[in-house]
Amino acid sequence: MTIELIKENEIQETCDMIARACKDSAFAEFYPQSSIVAVLEDIDYDKIKVKAEYGHFYVVKENSKIVGCGCIGSYWDSLTESWINTIFVEPSYQHKGIGKKIIEHLESDEYAKRANRIEIHSAISAIPFYRKLGYEHKNGDLSYNDGTFDLEKFI
Repeated sequence: MTIELIKENEIQETCDMIARACKDSAFAEFYPQSSIVAVLEDIDYDKIKVKAEYGHFYVVKENSKIVGCGCIGSYWDSLTESWINTIFVEPSYQHKGIGKKIIEHLESDEYAKRANRIEIHSAISAIPFYRKLGYEHKNGDLSYNDGTFDLEKFI
């Protein structure tokens, strides 16, 4: 299994994997179809390309198949805060440690190393996962914001 920066010719395959992850995983158990549609509208070829240009967008591959992804970049252009986003794992590969490897890889990226704080917007189904990795609710706030919860970790 490898983790590497996304190439432009891998963007559509990544979008397709994200769509499967939204439709066929725990995410779908917690959110209505309208929320899944909204997420998928926000994650298309052009938006993934922009994320890859703005930050570091990684894909996880097994035998050249994309089975996961994650992105890290500056939080509102801050030099001391970063934002991890677009963490998805192919449904048939979930619960095998890939998500943890993605987060560890992102936390070793230069955007994370320069940061004092990293923020993640989490689906409700992923909160226990992120909390195991040291993320807590931002400012202790448990409120729901646009379908996600804001979590943070101080480095």
